[in-house]
Amino acid sequence: MQPNEAQIPGAIPRADFSLRRVGAMVLRYWYLLRGSWPRILELAYWPTMQMILWGYINQFMASTNGGGSGWVAQGAGVLVSAVLLWDVLFRGQLGVSISFLEEMWSRNLGHLFVSPLRPGEWVTALMTMSLLRTLIGVLPATALAIPFFGYSVYALGLPLAAFFANLIVLGWSLGLLIVALILRYGMGAEGLAWIVVFMLAPVSAVYYPVSVLPAWLQPVSLALPSAHVFEGMRALVFEGVLRWDHLAWAVGLNVLYMAGGIAVFLYAFHQARVRGALLQTGE
Repeated sequence: MQPNEAQIPGAIPRADFSLRRVGAMVLRYWYLLRGSWPRILELAYWPTMQMILWGYINQFMASTNGGGSGWVAQGAGVLVSAVLLWDVLFRGQLGVSISFLEEMWSRNLGHLFVSPLRPGEWVTALMTMSLLRTLIGVLPATALAIPFFGYSVYALGLPLAAFFANLIVLGWSLGLLIVALILRYGMGAEGLAWIVVFMLAPVSAVYYPVSVLPAWLQPVSLALPSAHVFEGMRALVFEGVLRWDHLAWAVGLNVLYMAGGIAVFLYAFHQARVRGALLQTGE
């Protein structure tokens, strides 16, 4: 039985949570990102490309929809808003997963946890880096939507911040779940980082209302915070009203999903430590 820190003479007890250690991990991931211009370009490329493609599709549908009298013409920015908000969810999840995978690819995970770094501090750093990656990716696309299509997603006003926050928190929850699965099953589960979010796309009601789905599938859709966010976004664009019920459901579900994601991650991390997988898992 190994002595704990309190039993070692002269040992300095560690703080339960250190913002300095979180900051150090964020700096580590930031230097990795900053040192590779292709990574920065890739972050901005896909949101911008999707915005342009869906923006032109939106313009075509508006121009052929009864001289501009249909619902598509009335909500000219709905597809642009949907694709940009969807990318917030995707980038939020991928930001957590990729930062973790970079440690796995470089076989650095074991080195991190012989330091005083705690799992909660590492998770906080992963989420912070996910937020930075998402902003780098999405902000250029939102800016280019203005000269390309004369539409600004910022016209949604303060509700945009609520939509953004709910989607990125859901992305973090999914990212932690993926990290936990990789810790449990090894790099064979790496592909989940790119497919899990897209598995939710059909029931997230990104480009169409929940009512379009079959009746048996609608409860599944409404159990996702993302569906409530996109329903709320469409109500704001088409009707000019903020659906507080959808926002409340999104927040409540996100609390549950985030608590579950953290719990699953901590359990998987503990099991990986017991098995010695932190030192053994890599490419």
